[in-house]
Amino acid sequence: MKLLFAVFALLAVATSVLAWTKEDYEIFDLAAAVEQSEGKGTTFYSWLDIPSTASTTEIGKAYRKKSVRLHPDKNPGVKGAHERFARLGVIASILRSSEGRERYDFFHKNGFPKWKGTGYYYSRFRPGLVTVLAFLTILTSGLQYLVHNMNYKRDLARIEKFVTDAKTAAWGAKMIPLEGQRKVRVNLGGPTRVDDEGNVIGGKTVDMVVEGNDVFILESDGSLTPLDTSAATPPSIRRTWFISFLASLSAKYIPKKSSRTEDSDDSASELETVEGFQVDDNDLTSTGEVSDVGSTNGSANGALKNGRATAAVKAGGKRRKAVRKR
Repeated sequence: MKLLFAVFALLAVATSVLAWTKEDYEIFDLAAAVEQSEGKGTTFYSWLDIPSTASTTEIGKAYRKKSVRLHPDKNPGVKGAHERFARLGVIASILRSSEGRERYDFFHKNGFPKWKGTGYYYSRFRPGLVTVLAFLTILTSGLQYLVHNMNYKRDLARIEKFVTDAKTAAWGAKMIPLEGQRKVRVNLGGPTRVDDEGNVIGGKTVDMVVEGNDVFILESDGSLTPLDTSAATPPSIRRTWFISFLASLSAKYIPKKSSRTEDSDDSASELETVEGFQVDDNDLTSTGEVSDVGSTNGSANGALKNGRATAAVKAGGKRRKAVRKR
């Protein structure tokens, strides 16, 4: 979590350092428009056909000369003539201004930045609230995933170190494997302390058991917990805050589908009621005929005893029905 805050702080500092002014944004737009209209690599100076060391007087002469050629009245029907003429006037104004020319010369010499700041893109594209929230969600989730990935690699390195330390303590410096289980104590690091007798005691230790190439942590109850790379939690998109938030909402407000299963043994022992007769499974013969049925209807009872009724039995725990033969 501390690392995540540090990343956000670094981004805030970088944004404040690279906070371009409104005049810088205008220069960015003009430089991009000139390259798109006049060809890649075209600069303010090359478009006016003057060197970068030209004086203000030379800039004014070059502007007047080029404005005559680009005037819309002399280019009727030419697509983009008005835009080119207006762009030329703005560029000439920037180069004839000491402050504007100083800003342009800075970018002309050092190159234009690839990232022009969030303010520049926001002012040009005017994203809505949903777009901004989506961008922030993706950004923060990506940074969180990055932190998880860094923690995962750190945990893997620690696990590998503890495994190596345990094997070294069990087998010796030559790391020759020994048969059977070997109980060792491994220092997990942490601050050292000095006891009452002046002995220096290392950091936190843990008991481990080495058996072959396997290393186990000896729990207080005597059980063994394997120590390997599976103990580290790998990074996952599902563990980022936004996906976790959606999952919690889904679990809270969307009920899970419950599947109702019938127990075939219980249903087989139930009494079936068909056309006023109660039929027990014990009353059915192996051939499916009713052998004895208790009923409140005497004539029907006699008919059933004469074998005039059969029982249709459905498999799979379904209910049985007794139907009357015609």
